[in-house]
Amino acid sequence: MSPPVLLERRGAVLTATLDRPRRLNAFDTTMRDALFEALDLARSDGTVDVLVVRGNGRAFSSGGDLAEFGSAPSPVRARDVRRVRDLWGTWSRLPCVTIAAVHGVAAGGGFEMALLCDLLVCAADARMWLPETALGLLPGVGGTQTLPRAAGPGRAAGVLLAGDVIDASAALRLGIATEVVAPRALRRRVARLADEIASRPREAMRAAKAAVARGLDLPIHRGLGLERRLALGLGRLQP
Repeated sequence: MSPPVLLERRGAVLTATLDRPRRLNAFDTTMRDALFEALDLARSDGTVDVLVVRGNGRAFSSGGDLAEFGSAPSPVRARDVRRVRDLWGTWSRLPCVTIAAVHGVAAGGGFEMALLCDLLVCAADARMWLPETALGLLPGVGGTQTLPRAAGPGRAAGVLLAGDVIDASAALRLGIATEVVAPRALRRRVARLADEIASRPREAMRAAKAAVARGLDLPIHRGLGLERRLALGLGRLQP
């Protein structure tokens, strides 16, 4: 049986490809474990500057595999596993730049995984939505937090509460996607973008990412202080 996540290392770029195409790359326990190992590598290996996440087949990811719902031995055991292997928290705190290459379906946790990335590049055929509330559930991969930050609370409410679907052009207009390309050009474009980012000074890229992530919820005066401290840490404070 082939692994559910394929890893490829090219210089400072690590690519993780979701590889359950028959299930539209729905993630089960095995895939979550494989993703955690990939993220742990990106976190612990100081020479990984960019992590690219993409999907094989017709979809980026259709989210959690419904066949596994309710299969945990107990809610307590499931909670303990999530605490020990905090996959989504680890993803949100990666020091390297992360890029999602989204095509086809990106639903539920699949869309939320893409939202955890710093940059989201869409194929023109991408369709993104969060169906959890219609199923009596709450998004569990951070979507209630990442989508309002990316698209604003009003648009996020439409997706979370009314089931709105976001296509590629809307994602670009709302600032969720940084770019939309033809489906056949997606992998090539993301690879070029990853190489461009990886060619830049590592510490400056990590400091810029930290300034955005940590300063987002700060008052402006504290955010400016954070920026100054990070700049001083680089030893290149501008006049």
